Amino acid sequence: MPLNWIDPANYPFNSFLLPERFQIRLMMDSGGWRNKKGEWRRCMGIALNANPAVKWYLEHRCPECAEIVEKIAESAPKKSDPARIREAEIYALASVEDFVIYTTPEVMAEACDFLRGWHKERLFQLVPLWGKTVLDVGIGSGRLAFAAAERAAFVYASEPVSTLRAFLREKIAKEGIQNLRVADGFITALPYPDDLFDIVLCGHVLGDDWDAEIAEISRVCKDGGWLVQCPGGQKGKTDSPELLLRGWEAFPYAGSFGAEVVRYRKQVFKA
Repeated sequence: MPLNWIDPANYPFNSFLLPERFQIRLMMDSGGWRNKKGEWRRCMGIALNANPAVKWYLEHRCPECAEIVEKIAESAPKKSDPARIREAEIYALASVEDFVIYTTPEVMAEACDFLRGWHKERLFQLVPLWGKTVLDVGIGSGRLAFAAAERAAFVYASEPVSTLRAFLREKIAKEGIQNLRVADGFITALPYPDDLFDIVLCGHVLGDDWDAEIAEISRVCKDGGWLVQCPGGQKGKTDSPELLLRGWEAFPYAGSFGAEVVRYRKQVFKA
């Protein structure tokens, strides 16, 4: 389902020179987020053949996908007219528009519904942040972390996308925020020791491997601390039945766009 965060016609195909290795792997394994996988392969192949630098980057940035990239390119016409090439590029860009918009994080606040429709009070209602040491997992554009930093003693954040980390560090410096730091890290391999945080925040990162992800965020959370899932105020679904099955509490509210937004929390108790 299209997110409609970007107009792909406004982005160059060279945007594919910026994805991380894990993003390339996800894109190649899935064939983009659209249903017409054959059409995606055709368009991506045409675009790659017209942009050899992007093809080289994808193959070398993500070596395990090199064979897939080569096959996609080989199966497509080697030469096409400029209009057809641009049409193919736009289709490929639109197929992973969330990855593409990460190349221009400065536009996300206005472009993304889950940011436009969210208010920081929705986080403040869930957990007491004053004086706490907090982790925001998958900080993204900083929605939760910047709100938490207004009250917490210190906020750490992990983010595996380098363009987002660079954007956030510039914003932190520009705004003179002293109690917020951003580091590289995946939700299943956080770069922090055990039992460090009073509160661990998640926005939209849980769900690929529930048990492994929850185990890792629980590891870095203190005994008696809180795990929080606080999605943005988006137009689509935000409920996570898997969290209810694992003992999390649900806190729904009517979002800015009329859809129900469901927040979750769970207190951590360690033996």
